[in-house]
Amino acid sequence: MTMSNYRRGVAIAAALLLTGCAGGAQSDSQNGKAVALTKEQVRKTLPDDEAMTGWKETARPTAVEIDKLYRSQACPIKDHAGCENSRFYGASTFRHNAATVTFLIIAYDSEQAARQAYDVLWDGYYGKRAGQRAKTFGIGPVGDERDARFGSSGFHGEPGAVTQTRVGTTLLWTLADSADKDKADIDEDGVRSLATVLAKRARQAQNGDAPSAALSG
Repeated sequence: MTMSNYRRGVAIAAALLLTGCAGGAQSDSQNGKAVALTKEQVRKTLPDDEAMTGWKETARPTAVEIDKLYRSQACPIKDHAGCENSRFYGASTFRHNAATVTFLIIAYDSEQAARQAYDVLWDGYYGKRAGQRAKTFGIGPVGDERDARFGSSGFHGEPGAVTQTRVGTTLLWTLADSADKDKADIDEDGVRSLATVLAKRARQAQNGDAPSAALSG
């Protein structure tokens, strides 16, 4: 599957997400411990129009409780491995010129559950989203764990990238691609900035603050 096809699938899934009431959360943020986010916190963690200067929102930030349907979207590998003890799933999508970025989040009920799912989902699915010849690149000290790959996601060498980050009890993904290989709409620096914004917002939410991190410029 190409990144473009995958991105379209994510956009469809995001469009199907239904809003609802927030679930309960463990409240240990005062003690500096990772907390399990509510559904509303997951939604607010996802970048919105205010956070994405220069980008146009094409799928608004939305979060749902993970059930059978959304487990197949969030963890599309055998037996939906990686979704154990997951609580909520969220997505938002933006466009800038020929580039598209989709942010995804899975919120777990504990930091241990998120740690255990990290390698399962990166090795089993998300790490392959930038194409077979994609190369790893560094995104700096983002989150508690992080990986990133940059490659050609389209049939004609269009660029695409994927990052995966763990911040406390959440796993986060930034999926970026461009429909035009001749324009630098997507590069490593840009993807790094996008992943950092998402990770910072997740950290703010787990600290009990309103997520406010945004792209600069």
